[in-house]
Amino acid sequence: MTDATTTADVLIVGGGMAGASAGYFLADDASVILLERESQPGYHTTGRSAALFFENYGNAVIRRINRATRPFLTDPPDGFAEAPLLTPRGALSIATEALLGTLDAELAASPSMERVEGEALFTLAPYLDPERIVAGAYEADAMDMDVNAILHGFLRGLRAKGGRVVADAEVVGLSRDGGTWNVETRAGTFTAPVVVNAAGAWCDVLAGMAGARPVGLVPKRRTAFTFDPRFRDGSSGDPAHWPLAVLCDESWYVKPDAGRLMGSPADEIPSPPTDAQPEIEDVALAIDRIQTDTLFAITRPASTWAGLRSFVADKSPVVGFAPEAEGFFWLAGQGGYGIQTSAGMGRLTAALALGKGMPEDMVALGLKQADLAPDRPGLSAT
Repeated sequence: MTDATTTADVLIVGGGMAGASAGYFLADDASVILLERESQPGYHTTGRSAALFFENYGNAVIRRINRATRPFLTDPPDGFAEAPLLTPRGALSIATEALLGTLDAELAASPSMERVEGEALFTLAPYLDPERIVAGAYEADAMDMDVNAILHGFLRGLRAKGGRVVADAEVVGLSRDGGTWNVETRAGTFTAPVVVNAAGAWCDVLAGMAGARPVGLVPKRRTAFTFDPRFRDGSSGDPAHWPLAVLCDESWYVKPDAGRLMGSPADEIPSPPTDAQPEIEDVALAIDRIQTDTLFAITRPASTWAGLRSFVADKSPVVGFAPEAEGFFWLAGQGGYGIQTSAGMGRLTAALALGKGMPEDMVALGLKQADLAPDRPGLSAT
């Protein structure tokens, strides 16, 4: 006799956005147990996101999954959340004279973005320094995402469909016997024929436990801080309707955040899997870069933090069964795109893990399973 509290069709390791969205869609057709190493889901990368849905952010594969996700976030199922998941924000990629070539290339690759200059540019973002910034590319449809509502909508839906979420369940061992995975955790042992590896920065570590070849996942630390919208002349601004602004070489960005601004040097510093913490040098670098190109006077950050964004070599996600480990399914390498690709990645995982093939709408968008496969060319266990 099996124990329904520890046995399922699918075990998901990792309770961030990737694991929660996968569990939500898998639970339509399978019994699911989600295992989270921390005391609450979303503690690491999910809870430290800049939270902007920017369809033109990421490589071609990511952009296709963005487009597949947008309908869900725009019009979620009844009861998924109490308020809209997306609210208007806008995003502005900007350039100095030296970066105009980079901006032109971005505009050529992003037909929905509009070139803005002169008065229009500084009306959109009055905090930019007109002696430094000469042009921008504006994405009017970029939206703020309610990360907490999205994550807990997926988790609540998973439970409503009969799934189970187990916290404080760090995995300490994996073995396969007779077509079943035995996953030993600090909360007990759980079994299922399929394990979904949604462990974020720890995905290669988990793969090693399972005997699967690592995909060369590199966690990279990103630093962020908040500051008050004060200008050099001593005045203050109201950021409520300002867009996110990012220098087009991605060396800094700022985004309105609850009456303040969030700033970042957009750093990607390789790190071991860990509870990432901000370094004072990275915060200082961000402040210097932002003050160079804007009118802000940043005296002291209101808060600082860091998170890990995990990438493989080609910066596309890894989704699919590991050829070397039967029943071990990869859901890794979301980088900085995990929230805005959440529903698409969740549906894709459910379809492939249950043997249904690629969803038709994603095929129509030009997404190919080979683009995501864990054994695709170019991935390596570096």
